[in-house]
Amino acid sequence: MARVLTPRAEDFPRWYQDLIAKAKLADNGPVRGTMVIRPAGYAIWERMQAEMDARIKAAGAENAYFPLFIPESYLKREAEHVEGFSPELAVVTHGGGKQLAEPVVVRPTSETVIGEFMAKWIDSYRDLPLLLNQWANVVRWELRPRVFLRTSEFLWQEGHTAHATRSDARAYARKILHEAYEDLMVNVLGIPVVVGLKTARERFAGATATYTCEGMMGDGKALQLGTSHELGQNFAKAFDISFSSAEGGREHAWTTSWGTSTRMLGGLIMCHGDDNGLRVPPRLAPVQAYVMIVKDGEGPGGPAEAARKLYDALRDAGVRVALDDRTDTAFGRRAVDAELRGYPVRVEVGPRDLAAGNAVVVRRTDGSKAATPVADVVGAVLAALEADQQALHDQALAFRQSHTVEVASLAEAIEAAATGWAKVPWSAVGVEGEAEANAQGVTVRCLLRADGSVPDSEDEPDLRAILARAY
Repeated sequence: MARVLTPRAEDFPRWYQDLIAKAKLADNGPVRGTMVIRPAGYAIWERMQAEMDARIKAAGAENAYFPLFIPESYLKREAEHVEGFSPELAVVTHGGGKQLAEPVVVRPTSETVIGEFMAKWIDSYRDLPLLLNQWANVVRWELRPRVFLRTSEFLWQEGHTAHATRSDARAYARKILHEAYEDLMVNVLGIPVVVGLKTARERFAGATATYTCEGMMGDGKALQLGTSHELGQNFAKAFDISFSSAEGGREHAWTTSWGTSTRMLGGLIMCHGDDNGLRVPPRLAPVQAYVMIVKDGEGPGGPAEAARKLYDALRDAGVRVALDDRTDTAFGRRAVDAELRGYPVRVEVGPRDLAAGNAVVVRRTDGSKAATPVADVVGAVLAALEADQQALHDQALAFRQSHTVEVASLAEAIEAAATGWAKVPWSAVGVEGEAEANAQGVTVRCLLRADGSVPDSEDEPDLRAILARAY
């Protein structure tokens, strides 16, 4: 393949920017920190949306929509929340040519406005649990923007729920964490995530507990791919989300919130991409098989007819397939574009191979090419899609394992974070050690129990901390 990207090993950030541009995934917007998601990138996001939305609905939540503009006074009702978001807020002070009586905030997240309406909609324990989700855009004014990873405006889903008891709220926050987020990331995105508890320093503003899915990127840094929060009764008390209990008393609800965003696209690129471009896991890929006419031949029975028959057969077998019949464009250029886009399988149909009764099946994951009898192409493609979904996950897992070290001290952990992740006893770090690590650009990504499960509190004994540099 012709070299079109800066090699990852030479300059990982430049490779990332090159790939986004050359694969036509996104462009920078006209306002600093904003992005334009191009059709190729948006198609992947739509697949992420569909897979996530199905899992959220399976967990019982229903989709709704809430306003983009939120009264500034709403945020001020929960002190820790407004303090946490103040540096990132975009505030509207004028509308219709006049100064507004009260400034409005452009939605950074919706706990406050949804809390206001939960208070109106909930009266009795019979109204609980109330399980809501919305797909929306949010604005957080970024000082150091990077496309898909940190932009001033991005797309996401945000779930918000209210429950009668703390245990119910915790169980639901964990349900989303594992059954929606972890399942999607591992089994569709092919990203092996570590699921754990955030420290008090790292948790969401206004939450009592934040759970996270952390993925290792191709340069050894961590990326937070999704979070689920227990909010306790903080927002319920601020917005009077209360209900009549079965015993006849009046109680405040227990609430949760949880979200994933277009940051997952950045994670997909940095976890699976290589020097030739994207590698999209087959279960996620908008185009799983790309049928290409190498060069058309003369008369009926040539590559064009054979390619269209293969296209139809793959489509009928349930494969998401596209046909490239642009024979007026050089085949090499089209093949490079297909590599950049990360289509899992290419089926190349040309006169020479067809004369021997074959097409060439090319697998993006390992770059292998196999001359395959035309009658066997559908089976070969289906087998490749299944195998390569697992292969991408396994490669990412092997990379993470080889770049994670177990250490005994904070100093060793900070040193190890230069090239990957460190796992260290939380007792060797603590609150003071965490501040020291932060001063050197290293963060505690999450806390785990010794058996790898998610703790309920950072005060549990024998916890392990994952330290890393992060995006």
